[in-house]
Amino acid sequence: MHSRIIGLKVIGSGPAAHTAAIYLARAELKPVLYEGFMANNVAAGGQLTTTTDVENFPGFPQGILGQELMDKMKEQSVRCGTEVITDTVSTLDLSSRPFKYTTEFGSESNVHTTDAVVIATGASARRLHLPGEEQYWQKGVSACAVCDGAVPIFRNKPLVVIGGGDSAAEEALFLTKYGSHVTVLVRRDKLRASKTMANRLLSNPKVTVKFTTRPVEIRGDDTGFMNALLVKSTATGAEEVIDANGLFYAIGHDPATSLVKGQLETDADGYIVTKPGTSLTNVEGVFAAGDVQDKKYRQAITSAGSGCMAALDAEKYLAEKFGE
Repeated sequence: MHSRIIGLKVIGSGPAAHTAAIYLARAELKPVLYEGFMANNVAAGGQLTTTTDVENFPGFPQGILGQELMDKMKEQSVRCGTEVITDTVSTLDLSSRPFKYTTEFGSESNVHTTDAVVIATGASARRLHLPGEEQYWQKGVSACAVCDGAVPIFRNKPLVVIGGGDSAAEEALFLTKYGSHVTVLVRRDKLRASKTMANRLLSNPKVTVKFTTRPVEIRGDDTGFMNALLVKSTATGAEEVIDANGLFYAIGHDPATSLVKGQLETDADGYIVTKPGTSLTNVEGVFAAGDVQDKKYRQAITSAGSGCMAALDAEKYLAEKFGE
C-alpha cells in the first residue's frame, strides 16, 4: 500500500464536473475541483449559467433557473467534501506520472501534481455575435433548441434556425412541434445535412428553407423580446425583415480541449475520444466527461450521467493502481 496521499483532480464546473466530484467525495477520495475563473469565457457553472429556465432536468417539476441548478450542484459537491478552487488550470502535462499542472493565478514555478484527472471542461456553442444578439440572448436568441424550444415565448410563434447541417435540420424539425413556422437560413446554396435529413426538412410543411441567406440584425420590441430578423441574400444582396420570435444557432460547438491538445486523442471536431461505454481516454488515469466528449446529446442530464461514469472509472483505476 502506498503511504502518500493520492491526488485526484476534476477540471470543470458544469453538471459533469460536479457529479463526478460528488461521487468521488462520497468515496472519500478527497477530490479537488478547479471550477475556473471565466474559463472558456463562461462563468463557473458552464453553459447552464447562460440559460434561464431549465424544465427538463428531473426532480424540478416547476423548472429551475440554470444558474440556480448549478449553485445547488456546487453546494452538494462541497457538502460531500469536494474542495472547490476558483482558478483556471492553464497547463496540464500528461507525459509523465504523476501528471503535472499549473494554474492561471499561480506562478509558473508553482507546479502541482495529480495521479488522476477528470476532464469536464465542456464546450461552447458557436455564435455569430450579430447586432442585437447580446440584448436578446435568452429573450428569443438561443443556441439549444432542445433545451429552450418548449419555452412559452416560442409557442405558436415564427422561429428561425441558422445552419445547414444535420443538427440544424434536427433542431428545425424539433421546433415545428412548438412554433407556428420554422425558417432555416442556409449560407450556401445547398444543405450539408444527410440526404434523409434534408428530405425530411424540405418536405415539412411547417418549414421554409432560405438558401444563400444570412442573418444581419436581431430586432425586438418594447417588451424587451426579439420579434424580427433582418436577413440578406448572399446572391443578390437584397435585404428583408422576417417575423421571428426565436432565433436558434445550430452552427456547431467548440469543445474546450486546448489544455489537452496533442496529448489526448480527439476526433475530427476536437472532442475527446473515450472508449465506448466508458469515460476512459487513451491516456491511463485521464477520464473525460460531459460536453467535452459528447457532441451528440449535449444535455445537462447526460453530462451529469457521464460525470458519474468518470468518477466510478477513476475510483476503480485508483484502487487498482494504488490499492493493496
